[in-house]
Amino acid sequence: MDGLVSNFALIAGIAGGQASQKVVLLAGLAGLAAGAFSMAAGEYISVASQSELARAEIEVERLELARHPVAEERELAEVFEARGVDPATAAEVARQLSRDPAEALEVHSREELGVSPSDLPSPLLAAGSSFLSFAIGALLPVLPYLLGGTSLWPAAGIAALGLFLAGALVSRVTTRAWWYGGLRQLAFGAAAAAITYGVGALIGTNGL
Repeated sequence: MDGLVSNFALIAGIAGGQASQKVVLLAGLAGLAAGAFSMAAGEYISVASQSELARAEIEVERLELARHPVAEERELAEVFEARGVDPATAAEVARQLSRDPAEALEVHSREELGVSPSDLPSPLLAAGSSFLSFAIGALLPVLPYLLGGTSLWPAAGIAALGLFLAGALVSRVTTRAWWYGGLRQLAFGAAAAAITYGVGALIGTNGL
């Protein structure tokens, strides 16, 4: 939806300035590339930073387990007790888990830090998925121009359909009706495109 809204708004603004079909197409393709690479880079940095922070916290936990095994075992038992396990059973479970350093680190990290050393997010996967999803959305309003179109209306129709369908799909994981989610996404996307079109028309009219 980010790619669809931002690139259609960009195309609408350029078209509003009475630009030629080639200029609108160039702007749409440039917006697709710039947005997709920007999203991928931002997502990579964000997820990589989160993973590096998690690894640093896990390493602190690893050192604590090596230096203070008894205290860490008791701490784990208290976690189980807080969840309703009786003290004797909690102590026994903690003792058995603490016999394996790798398993102990896994449990401590998951219970205390909310992360798993064996299941940290991949920056490359996050970047790739962001790149592809943005590019797919951004490509939709460009398609009519790639096929030789010279008017904004075909791009607007495809963008409107894409916005509605995307909003309707998102509503499947919420309590909203599919038509409400679709219309809401369509309304916000159309508003962004209309405002940008107006800015482009104003600048184009004044010859700036």
